[in-house]
Amino acid sequence: MKSGNQSNGPFRERATDELREFAVIATYLYFCFAALFYFKFATLQAQNIAYAPLGLAAVKAAICAKFMLVGRAFHIGEGERFKSYPLIVPTLYRAFAFLALLVVLTVIEEAIVGVIHGRAIWDSVTSMAGGTLHQMIATSFIMLLILIPYFGFRSLGRVIGDRTLVRLYFERRHPVDPA
Repeated sequence: MKSGNQSNGPFRERATDELREFAVIATYLYFCFAALFYFKFATLQAQNIAYAPLGLAAVKAAICAKFMLVGRAFHIGEGERFKSYPLIVPTLYRAFAFLALLVVLTVIEEAIVGVIHGRAIWDSVTSMAGGTLHQMIATSFIMLLILIPYFGFRSLGRVIGDRTLVRLYFERRHPVDPA
């Protein structure tokens, strides 16, 4: 007879891995969004317009990280078809696929938030990313530029192994003796 701990082991391990992945994605996105929102803050402050960026960056990072985990759970942008291609191909494919996913889920999120706050769905959706078409396009480009390095590292991790990738970036290296 199995004990409760043995049957919960795989679930607990999956939950821990999922939480770790969420933390990594959310942290990465937070630093990216915080830099962008701080730039917006500095620009608006020069015009005497109040703006509170860092709290918004944290919330947006958490929401986008969860959306990315949903995409991963549905295997968005994955497949064996790019296995023989250079890493840039699956990296760009996944970045564009996740950009599309984030745009769709963000539109749905904004519509729901708008309904909760008593606004019309269309008004909520059109106020996204600043409210103008140019701001929405610029936001999409910036989000793509944020996603490309993330998926570049993920693609490299698939080739050399995630543990090797982490070790290369975060463990002290010893100098190679030229002799």
